[in-house]
Amino acid sequence: MERALYGPGGFYLRPEGPAGHFRTSVQASPLFATAVARLLAATARRLDTDEVAVVDIGAGRGELLTGILAAAGDCLDGLTVRPYAVERAPRPPGLDPRIEWCAHPPAGVRGLLFANEWLDNVPLDIAETGPDGVVRYVLVRPDGTEEPGEPVEGPDADWLARWWPTAGPGTRAEIGRSRDEAWADAVGTLERGLAVAVDYAHAREARPPFATLTGFRRGREVPPVPDGSCDLTAHVALDSCALPGGRLLGQRAALHGLGVRGERPPLALAATDPAGYVRALAAAGQAAELTARGGLGDFGWLVQPVGIEVPEALTGPGGPAGTGAADRSAASGRSQAADRSMASGPSERLGA
Repeated sequence: MERALYGPGGFYLRPEGPAGHFRTSVQASPLFATAVARLLAATARRLDTDEVAVVDIGAGRGELLTGILAAAGDCLDGLTVRPYAVERAPRPPGLDPRIEWCAHPPAGVRGLLFANEWLDNVPLDIAETGPDGVVRYVLVRPDGTEEPGEPVEGPDADWLARWWPTAGPGTRAEIGRSRDEAWADAVGTLERGLAVAVDYAHAREARPPFATLTGFRRGREVPPVPDGSCDLTAHVALDSCALPGGRLLGQRAALHGLGVRGERPPLALAATDPAGYVRALAAAGQAAELTARGGLGDFGWLVQPVGIEVPEALTGPGGPAGTGAADRSAASGRSQAADRSMASGPSERLGA
């Protein structure tokens, strides 16, 4: 998975970039970047500073940071913003020169670290319970054919016992320990501030019995063949990633708290300001897509404060991560195929 996604010729190094195959909330509407800009401003207030960093992990081609900077006049007035794009692909041409392009998150920054659909592409191992009840690694060849490997033991077995207990012979699990470690490393780069991971997610009490690993190419679901030709993605056990003090909530609740709502504008506006009414109606449609139940609104948000209190906008419905008190919309067990079928065109998908 590591080689297929990030090695020579890997999917995420292809010249067309991820947006050539699918879209995320960032591409769905500029309202998403505006909401993140509001969260950045709220984080700066918690830090009591007028200079703040924003670190975008899994930055694609810099679309989110470009949107945040475009929203600066409305949301970040008076703030000096230090934007960092963390991505393994080369810096794209024409990117705003204010954006620093990095292979790894910068250490010791104060501000907002944001990882939109990154953790689902952090490589992991797959385990399957055999007819004899033994949990074994699933081995895969470059053409996608599989066979059982060695029994899962040690730290991986401990992780499964705690976070994804076997549901019996023939069932599968995705060993999320590598994602827990990747998230802890990313959060550890913050001196103070807020870290947020947004992704397809499920909770311990609702793990999918046959796991979620799949492939995507040009907006279509394909077999997860690890040859670099397609994305390889799996839902995230965000509850296991959470560090002490973390909170889980759904994207619907998070974006509502950040001012993104799908209410239609009053019809009276059409008579007094027809152009304004059309703009407001378009924005309402975009907001509705970002917050839709059964779609993007069901994404999970893991909110991790570092040395500050969580901004008030994200302290609504939800709970401490991993306690079972979180918004259930952050614990979706839906199939990714169903999610992707909601994409608005043949070259789009809704998830990572």
